[in-house]
Amino acid sequence: MTVATAKVALLFEEKAAQLRWQYGLNVFQLYIQEVLGHAGISYTMLEDADDARLSEADVVVAGLTADTQESAEALWRYAELGGTVVAYGGLNKLAARLDCVRSQATGTGYAALDGRAEPIRYLQAEVWTPKEPTPAVTAKGTLRNGTPDGPAIGPALLSFQVGKGSVHRWAVDIPSTIVALQQGAAPVLQDGVPAKDGTGALDEYILKADDVCEMDWELDRRTTDTGAVYYAFPYADYWREALLGHLLGAAAERGLAIPFLDVWPDGVEQVALISLDSDMNEDAAAETTLDVLKACGVPSTWCMIEPGFGEAVYKRAVREGHELAFHYNALEQEKGVWGAQEFKRQLEWARRATGRQGIVSNKNHYTRFEGWGELFRWLEAADIQADQTRGPSKKGNIGFLFGTCHPYFPIAWSDEENRMYDVLEVGFLTQDLNHPMLADDSVAVPFLDTVRGVRGLAHFLFHQTHIHHKEPVRQAVAKVVAEAERRGFAFWTCEQINEWERSRRSVRIRGAGADGAIEAEAGTLAQDAVVWVPRTAAFGSGEPTELRYGVPCVKRVLRAKREHKEEAVANG
Repeated sequence: MTVATAKVALLFEEKAAQLRWQYGLNVFQLYIQEVLGHAGISYTMLEDADDARLSEADVVVAGLTADTQESAEALWRYAELGGTVVAYGGLNKLAARLDCVRSQATGTGYAALDGRAEPIRYLQAEVWTPKEPTPAVTAKGTLRNGTPDGPAIGPALLSFQVGKGSVHRWAVDIPSTIVALQQGAAPVLQDGVPAKDGTGALDEYILKADDVCEMDWELDRRTTDTGAVYYAFPYADYWREALLGHLLGAAAERGLAIPFLDVWPDGVEQVALISLDSDMNEDAAAETTLDVLKACGVPSTWCMIEPGFGEAVYKRAVREGHELAFHYNALEQEKGVWGAQEFKRQLEWARRATGRQGIVSNKNHYTRFEGWGELFRWLEAADIQADQTRGPSKKGNIGFLFGTCHPYFPIAWSDEENRMYDVLEVGFLTQDLNHPMLADDSVAVPFLDTVRGVRGLAHFLFHQTHIHHKEPVRQAVAKVVAEAERRGFAFWTCEQINEWERSRRSVRIRGAGADGAIEAEAGTLAQDAVVWVPRTAAFGSGEPTELRYGVPCVKRVLRAKREHKEEAVANG
C-alpha cells in the first residue's frame, strides 16, 4: 500500500494584510499558522493568488485574500481544475457566483457541529444562504444566535462542488475566534465586568489577565454538586479540533492524507502540571510543600517572588526534580510596578537568588496583566521561553475561561503586524483548591475529564503557604495527583512542557511512502513522537486505527533524532 499525501498551501495575500495594518486593523487570520504548526502539518506559504505554486497544491487554505475579482477568479479556476479551497469567512466575491446570499455579520452565538455533544461559542459569524437547494451544495452544522438554543441563523459550513474541485466556507472566522477566546478581543485597559452572583468580582481596580474574557458568566459556566461554579468548555480547543478535522476530511474525500503530529510524545496521552507561587516566602511552608510533593511522587514548577526562600530550599527543590521559575510582582498594593525596567530588576534578583541564570518560565503575581503584548516582549527580551500568567484570579471564573488547556504561542496586535511571540503560553485552570475563599476540590474531576477529552494540559496552581497552613489544601493536592494518575496523566514541569513543545515543532513531515512509512526531518526532537496518517481508501484498511480530530488514523512513531542521523524514517 502507498499513501497519497496532500500538498497543503496557505494563502495570505500580502497586499490585503498591509491594507488592514495601514488602518490599525488586526489580521488574526494569521493565527492559522499557529493552528497548523501545533498540529505539525506542513504547508507552503503563498502571498499572492497569482502565485504559480497555487496550482501545485491539493488543498489551499484561503487565510486572507484581497477583495478583488482577480483573486476570486484565481481561486475559482483552481477549484474548477480539481483543487480544494477552504476558507474561514471571507471569499465574499464568490458568493453570487456560488448562488448564495450574504448576511450582515452577527454577534455572539453557538455552533452545533456534527459529532460534538456541546455547542461551541462563537463571537461573530458571516452567514451565506444558498438561494436554492442543490446537490452541488452541502450544509453542515447549525449556528444559533445569542444562546445555545437561540434561533437558527444558518449553516456553520457550506461545501460547494466547483468543476472538478470544491470550495468549503465556514461562516465563522475560526482562527480569529481562537485568538479572541485565548487572548481576549481587546487589550486589558480597565477592570472586567463582575459576575452577578458575586463569585467574580473583577472590578477591584487591579488590571489582570481575566479582565478581558470572551466567556459568558451565565451561559458558559456549570456547577458541581457542592455548588462550585466554573467555566466548563475549552471552546478554542473545540474550534481547533473542528478546523483540523474538516481539513483532514476534505483531503480524505480526494483519497489524500495529511499526516500530522500527536500533541504528546509516544506513550503519553495527556499532561498535568502543578505550579507553586512562593508569595509569603516562608521556608517552613516550602519544606512542607516539598514533603507533600515527595509523598505524591510528582515534580512541580516553583515561581519565585522577591525576597524568596533560603538557599537550602532551592537546593532541595532542584535535587528532588522541581523547576525554579520567576514570579513577577506588579501589584501596586505591594509596591509592585508594571514596567520593563522593574520586570528586568526582579528577574535579575530571581536569577541571583535561585542560582539559575537560565530561568525558563514566569507567572505574574495575581495574574497582573496590562495591554496586549507588553509582557510577551519583556519575556522575549529576557530569553524566558514560557509564561503561565493567563488564568483565573477569582473563585467563580476558574476552569476554561480562556477557552483552552493547550500550550500555545500568542499573536501580537496590529501595531506589530500580528507577528507570533516566541513565548509559549501555559495557562492554568484554578488555584488553591479547598482554600476557604476559593473553590473546593469537586472541580478537579470535571477539569481532568475535560482536559483528557481534548488531550491537553491540566495546570493546577497552589501556594506553599496555603499547603503549609491548611490541611484541606494539602488534601486537594493529593486528590489532584491521585485523580490525574488514575486517568493516565503524566506530571511534567513547565520547563519540560516548553522543551517538548519546541522540539516537536522542529519536526518537518515531508510525506508518507510505501506502507505509510513517514519521511520527516526529526529536527531537535527530544522524545519519540507519534505521527498520525489518516486512513484513505488506498491505505490503512488492514491496520488498527484511532480517531484523531474525528478522523480514523493509523499510528506511526517518529524516533527522536540521533546525533549520527540527519533525518528519521518511521516504519511503524
